[in-house]
Amino acid sequence: MSETLPSPLLEAGATCGGLLKQRGETVAVGEGSCGGLISAALLAVPGASSYYLGGSVIYTRNALDGLLSGRVDRPERLRGASEPWAVHLARGARVHLDATWGIGEGGAAGPSGNAYGDPSGHAWVAVSGPVETAKNVLTGIDDRQANMVAFAIAALELLTEQLADRT
Repeated sequence: MSETLPSPLLEAGATCGGLLKQRGETVAVGEGSCGGLISAALLAVPGASSYYLGGSVIYTRNALDGLLSGRVDRPERLRGASEPWAVHLARGARVHLDATWGIGEGGAAGPSGNAYGDPSGHAWVAVSGPVETAKNVLTGIDDRQANMVAFAIAALELLTEQLADRT
């Protein structure tokens, strides 16, 4: 990865951030295998403080327990890198920070799969707000950094789709 964020990631953050700013809405992020790239892309936009409330990297169950426990019911048998996991992270981030929208992400960046048997390049991204939706991402590659960027872009595009659909 270069010294700066990749252009497609910055563009996805700018598009999403612009829509949030235009609509006067806010976002909070609970991301895992992206390692903070979703938040970084949103924060790279001048004026981000008008819509970005905060975020957490939820990389382990301990992080989930410590950062997003309480206030949101946790599904039984919740496992990482799954649709319920991503939805829970999105909902938890939204509720904990009182945001209009929450973004959640969990996956297996690589170069190998995860403990659940998911292959490298597998993730779930989700948004929670006036609507809740999730999307499975399968890149088919083992490149950790490329997968991290692809997952972050997918999450930002999912929120952008929801914002554009509600305009």
